[in-house]
Amino acid sequence: MVKRYIVTTGSVIVLVVVLLLVTSVLINGKSENKKNKVEKMSLLPAIVMETNKNPDASVIWLHGLGADGNDFAPIVPQLRLPDDMAVRFIFPHAPAIPVTINGGYVMPAWYDILEMEIDRKVDTTQLMMSAKAINAFLQNELDQGIDSNRIIIAGFSQGGAVAYQVALSSDKPLGGLLVMSTYFATAGVINLSDQNKGVVIEIHHGLHDPVVPEKLGRKASQQLAEAGYQLQYRTYSMEHSVCPQQINDISVWLQQRLQK
Repeated sequence: MVKRYIVTTGSVIVLVVVLLLVTSVLINGKSENKKNKVEKMSLLPAIVMETNKNPDASVIWLHGLGADGNDFAPIVPQLRLPDDMAVRFIFPHAPAIPVTINGGYVMPAWYDILEMEIDRKVDTTQLMMSAKAINAFLQNELDQGIDSNRIIIAGFSQGGAVAYQVALSSDKPLGGLLVMSTYFATAGVINLSDQNKGVVIEIHHGLHDPVVPEKLGRKASQQLAEAGYQLQYRTYSMEHSVCPQQINDISVWLQQRLQK
């Protein structure tokens, strides 16, 4: 509803100035609110689990090709973290896109895989877009008061490739990087951040992995070691999966990184 006012000539200038100022405030306020809403809405769907009230640490954990956030959510109780640890686990769902190596079949994927050669041929642009989407989760945790040093980036298989990109290029010093059964897809193009030269890196791989050969995990560890990163490389007698011993090792590592 628009209200009309009759004014005298002498008051026109004052009224116009006031109306312009009020309109400016209203528009800017609405624009800012809209911007904030868009930023929150831009987060990918995700499963969020908290081990205690008022979390003071976060783990952003990325699934592999064809899966979703439900794939690793059941691991949280299996970690058997101490009762006094308050950690927020975030398991984002990758968008569904056509995947070339699977005949163009549409499935959850962080990026397209074009060829299954030993070093993989992937859609780097899509991988970078996924990294940007995960950075939105990272920023969301910072906005909620979580210190960047208490945020862990984790990923399995395809999710691990994105995790490498997110953690090693971040301008925020992170609490750690956990990558499992994966490869360093952006090793040749990543802009390594000085802020995370000292990030603690944990790399896990199955010795009998038929999907991502163990030599790719070893190659990534060698590339990072040569670049001066400190890391732990662990192998397990398994295929492209996780195993009980590995879950126990992850629990110990997380406690070392996050327990106060």
